[in-house]
Amino acid sequence: MKKIITLLFFIFSSSYGQTSGCTDAQAKNFNPNATNNDGSCVYTPLKIKTETSFKISDSLVETSGLIVYDNLFWTHNDDLDTTIYGMNSEGKIQKKVKLENVINTDWEAISQDSSYIYIGDFGNNLSGNRKDLHILRIEKKSFLLNKPVIDTLSFSYSDQTEFNTQKANTTDFDCEAFVVSQDSIYLFSKQWSQNKSNVYILPKTPGRYIAQFKETLDTEGLITGATLTHNNEILFCGYTKNLQPFLYLISDLKNFNFATANKQRFKLALSYHQIESIATRDGKLIYLTNESFVKKPIINNPQQMHTVDLSPYLKN
Repeated sequence: MKKIITLLFFIFSSSYGQTSGCTDAQAKNFNPNATNNDGSCVYTPLKIKTETSFKISDSLVETSGLIVYDNLFWTHNDDLDTTIYGMNSEGKIQKKVKLENVINTDWEAISQDSSYIYIGDFGNNLSGNRKDLHILRIEKKSFLLNKPVIDTLSFSYSDQTEFNTQKANTTDFDCEAFVVSQDSIYLFSKQWSQNKSNVYILPKTPGRYIAQFKETLDTEGLITGATLTHNNEILFCGYTKNLQPFLYLISDLKNFNFATANKQRFKLALSYHQIESIATRDGKLIYLTNESFVKKPIINNPQQMHTVDLSPYLKN
């Protein structure tokens, strides 16, 4: 009985000693007494310049995804083209892998785990009523041999109940970003009407699924790409409806509970750039691509690869 009382005292004492608040020393409302991060951190708005910018091949005017694999940066276009392009760090194409017997309706993102590459054919901005949303899964060993073995995950959204044709760029069921972690895929929607992003989750094995709504991120813009770092941080890229690009960092993410994670937004010192993809090799230097956006004579921004140093804001 004495042991039980002692144990209960220890449990209640430990719980009582927990203080919720902002645990990030870089935040404006950092609480040095907080022991549990509660997602309340507020940050000073920052604007970040790119370190480098390189024009990439005219074969990639609609570059729309990016991963680092086998010492190359792999990207793809978002319309018709079914080739995956491997670039060096200056955006020069070094290798091409053609995916046979598949269709590129609207490939918007690429991700990976240790065994597979995943390509999201889930762009849905034209009418918001696609019923053929899916993700291609490519075995990495076969990919490197240029004989890709491909299977498919099909899905619909748990909260989409109507499929009427909508005006272009008005739906909240568009998607251009996802990450793969452990046994799950996390989708991040591009909400044209709300300027937010809904998080959905589905298994990462082939099959037909209903992507389950998890929560909403107030990104203050349109999310177009995501990458998961080795420290379990998620980096997003996106832009506003005025084509002001930004980055959105989620850190201190435990068990993919976004509500209690830190969320920090950075403006990019680029004007009228349609940033579409994001990747990192070391978790410090960030690589971005933008698709071509030309409105002559005022705007002439060709497809490019950029680097941004976020090391002061990321875990080592």
